[in-house]
Amino acid sequence: MNRIGIAGAGAFGTALAVTLAQAGREVVLWGRHAARVHEMRAARENPLLTGVALQENVSVSAEIGDIAACDAVLLTVPTQALSGLLDDHGAALDGRALVACCKGVDLATGRGPTALIAEACPGATPAVLTGPSFAADIARGLPTALTLACAEADAGAHLQDRLSTPSLRLYRSTDVVGAELGGALKNVMAIAAGIVIGSGLGESARAALITRGFAEMQRFARAYGADPETLAGLSGFGDLVLTCTSAQSRNFGYGVALGEGAYFDPHVTVEGAPTARAVAAIAQARAIDMPVTQSVAHVIDGRRSIQEAVKILLSRPLKEE
Repeated sequence: MNRIGIAGAGAFGTALAVTLAQAGREVVLWGRHAARVHEMRAARENPLLTGVALQENVSVSAEIGDIAACDAVLLTVPTQALSGLLDDHGAALDGRALVACCKGVDLATGRGPTALIAEACPGATPAVLTGPSFAADIARGLPTALTLACAEADAGAHLQDRLSTPSLRLYRSTDVVGAELGGALKNVMAIAAGIVIGSGLGESARAALITRGFAEMQRFARAYGADPETLAGLSGFGDLVLTCTSAQSRNFGYGVALGEGAYFDPHVTVEGAPTARAVAAIAQARAIDMPVTQSVAHVIDGRRSIQEAVKILLSRPLKEE
């Protein structure tokens, strides 16, 4: 079967379906809610991505067997929902190339997406697709470059060929841990950057935050055996810049709302919040210096005010860069 399956009919999954279909691929887009799937099938549009029509070579289904029939499946559900998806359907998806398209660390286990895949589907080939991207840009065919990381080099090359399109350029890596951590940790830094802007601390402070946050990301990745250079690529630095500077970023927007003391829709997925909690706990247990992440975790949990967090960060000992 040469079709590509996509598990998760949200905005990002739909955007990937559209760009792959535009390049001539046969795509099956799966959603867990039958009523929503029926609406999308009838309207040929996802209400989360208005104005983008689904092509004829995109089939929309609520039957897991339809994507289980594909040899490659992109998993586009949020990180905190990935374990549930694999618990429910891992047996049906085992034995395939399973590409995680979510960014974060599972709060319950402290694991990244590919580790969750490997445990639930031991016969699968885990990979991760990550980097600076917004669903709306991908769906509109705007140029986007991402990292495709797979520990098996040959399998990664095959996936790179199948998933690349004229507007979606994929760069291959075998450093799965580094790619995952870059995508996860940049969301935490985006919340921090949003807090900086929402609190009125200014653009200079945001630039400093991004720079020190990037050093923190590399430090954590190194402790997990990742290549720090991976973090300097699309999956780390590239995604960090985009997410910390764009109003389209949900994590940045959440941080701005925290800084302003404004309302933020609790139904909007903010991957950086549970990731901050998980990474802060890991960093404390392993004595990894993560002051920005710790501050974000304390602020979102209400254990520290923004003013207290800023004061603590600014009072850290002076040292060489």
